[in-house]
Amino acid sequence: MDSLFGEAAASRERIAEGAVLLRGFAHDVSQRLMDELAKIVETATFRHMVTPGGYRMSVAMTNCGQAGWVSDAQGYRYDASDPVTGMAWPAMPPAFCQLAEEAARAAAYPGFEADACLINRYEPGARLSLHQDRNERDYTAPIVSVSLGLPAVFLFGGVRRKDRPRRMRLESGDVVVWGGATRLAYHGIAALKDGEHPLTGRCRINLTFRKAL
Repeated sequence: MDSLFGEAAASRERIAEGAVLLRGFAHDVSQRLMDELAKIVETATFRHMVTPGGYRMSVAMTNCGQAGWVSDAQGYRYDASDPVTGMAWPAMPPAFCQLAEEAARAAAYPGFEADACLINRYEPGARLSLHQDRNERDYTAPIVSVSLGLPAVFLFGGVRRKDRPRRMRLESGDVVVWGGATRLAYHGIAALKDGEHPLTGRCRINLTFRKAL
């Protein structure tokens, strides 16, 4: 299959051991990704999940793929069904699958096959505190994170919570891939600044691809 993404044009920046920032990798297909997202949210709407401690997350979320990441009073986990509708999460669009595989390969993680895509919608003021992605069964697969819309400040730390995170500005179309020695690195998003973007309006969309099952 021919590449749909800007692999040749994207700049490759090493963030840390096993972590790469691919500037503009998804820029050329951003609108296609948003069109696919519109279909997903027709059946799996964005919602503000609640942490096990009862905190309402400022980021609105939904999922597609074989499993979806959920949070509620029972804890953090992956579930094959949307707890709001009781239905299976929407299938992952082929364009999503190809983006995840090609971005991972560009970051030296060949053969990545994502089975889950957590979709986050950040509105002005929304943030995601430093955390690790620990609910997946296989830590040998990388995480692939795609930014669309308003710019954001990405926080990427170490494997210990107390490690001071690096701050990076992410623009629409940028993709971050991390795995290996930094697979369990703490990461997050600083509070989103207000603005308007022609692709997403007053919000930022993040697609996070994982091998969950």
